[in-house]
Amino acid sequence: MNNLKYKHALALNPYFGHGTAAMGIFPPTGLEYIAASMKGLVGKITLMDLRGEKQYQNPTALNEFINTEIDLLCISIRWETQFDRICDFVCQLPSHITTVVGGYKATQEVDYLFERCPNIDMIVRGEGEEIIGQIVKGVPYKEILGLSYRENGKVIHNANQVLPDVSKISFPDRSMRRQEYFISHNGIRLSGQTFDTVLTTRGCPFTCKFCTFSLNPLGQKRTYTERPVESVIEELKTVSANVVLFSDDNFFTNLKRAERICDLIIENKIKKTFIVQARIDIAKHPTILAKAQDAGFKLFLIGVESPHDRILYQLQKGITQKQIREAFAVLTKYDIFLHGYFIYGNIGETEEEMLYIPKFAKEIKVDSISFQKLRIEKFSPLKEVVESTPGYYYNRIGGPVYSDKFGHEELKIIRNRIRSSFYNFLQAAHIGHKAWRIGLCRPGDLIVILINLPRLVFNLLTHKKPKKVRKNKHIASKLQSKKPLEPSGT
Repeated sequence: MNNLKYKHALALNPYFGHGTAAMGIFPPTGLEYIAASMKGLVGKITLMDLRGEKQYQNPTALNEFINTEIDLLCISIRWETQFDRICDFVCQLPSHITTVVGGYKATQEVDYLFERCPNIDMIVRGEGEEIIGQIVKGVPYKEILGLSYRENGKVIHNANQVLPDVSKISFPDRSMRRQEYFISHNGIRLSGQTFDTVLTTRGCPFTCKFCTFSLNPLGQKRTYTERPVESVIEELKTVSANVVLFSDDNFFTNLKRAERICDLIIENKIKKTFIVQARIDIAKHPTILAKAQDAGFKLFLIGVESPHDRILYQLQKGITQKQIREAFAVLTKYDIFLHGYFIYGNIGETEEEMLYIPKFAKEIKVDSISFQKLRIEKFSPLKEVVESTPGYYYNRIGGPVYSDKFGHEELKIIRNRIRSSFYNFLQAAHIGHKAWRIGLCRPGDLIVILINLPRLVFNLLTHKKPKKVRKNKHIASKLQSKKPLEPSGT
């Protein structure tokens, strides 16, 4: 204990509130991996998620705790939303405590963060489990790949690290948590069931043009890598939550492995409700679907993206509308709730094509949908396409694409029309009935829902009356003058 460089480390999730950046119900899993990687290498670790720590949301109270207890501060900055507020918050933390920052957004904005927050000593770029381990062991900073740090008034950027072997990374220790996580929406609890996430793989073997999940913010390709199945089951046995999301990009990438996990869940009598992300290809494998249903897989999150073959080809999705229809004709036969993801505002997409999304979703009998504007990431192949397409723009990396014809306001109106067209009273009744029938919703959830029903109804149904999209010449002329901007960072 006396030989340890740090006596007490604080792993801090600085987000609070219920915005996108707070990520609602999600535990700070990335930060928990960092905390697990420090176990046995520091004297004590405190994991603090400010969403459940109201007494520490005031920097004065938090600083008092840090000054009294902490000699290493590890902060996760992950999202674009609330970034400025997070920077302001971090600037108010004690400058004499060794401070390490990491996370997706931090990796994108290394130089900016060093300039904006003079109390930051180091920034971990990319996946940080091995890097934080070297830091706390006392490895000289210059020898740690993937680390940026201050030295003699300058910022030094070491070369990028080789991405770590996921089989050697410790999974989160949930005994460190100081709170539970519940299924909620914009701060409104929808269920009495607790929620957690488990990551069984990293990376994705597919090459969808809109997607950069397989790349880190440095542009490094994270090849599809699997954790040992035995490790996944070992972790599941430590999870107390009722509902678990497997946050793999596609849980069914390796069909034999997915089937083996289902078998072991059943064999070990792990009784939970599982949520997975999947592609429509899984519809070709009824044996695995049946096992997944028996193992408690009750919600599939499926990237449909578009009902139009032209746009599916443009996005390099590798599927057609016909294949989507055929797949959902199979999937709807199972007691599995189907949620579809869609993208609107694609290059060359018309108003009519965008507004066909809710109609198509109902035709294929998707239970619920979410939809977002086409976005541009730093290393996305779409970035060059947008920049070379006349009349299309983006303001910032991570931001949405817009055009002369469909500016931000026009796309907002279309979004509202998509929502109101799909989420009517009949669809809400269908969602409630199916969730109850397949066991996605439990008796205790009804009490929670009834208590929060007035607020839920207000949030879901009180949108501005949809208007027909009209070309706004004033907005279009303003958009024409805007050029793509590159953020600061590495």
